[in-house]
Amino acid sequence: MGFLTWILLGLVAGILAKWIMPGKDGGGFIMTVLLGVAGAFVGGYIGSKLGIGATDGFNIVSIATATAGAFLLLFIYNKVSK
Repeated sequence: MGFLTWILLGLVAGILAKWIMPGKDGGGFIMTVLLGVAGAFVGGYIGSKLGIGATDGFNIVSIATATAGAFLLLFIYNKVSK
């Protein structure tokens, strides 16, 4: 997957994770995108280890695993930053 696709997938995953877990966060849009991109990596890694799926293209399974990873990172970020 290309670099721009990772960023686009991370953007979508970050927005979806923020939509699932609303609230006041520090960092704003840039932090959401960064957590989304990192979440795409985390979700792809965990998903591939569990046999659920990986972020190998821009499809529903990739978006779901990336969003789950971004949600996890956003949850950890909220707990650590408070």
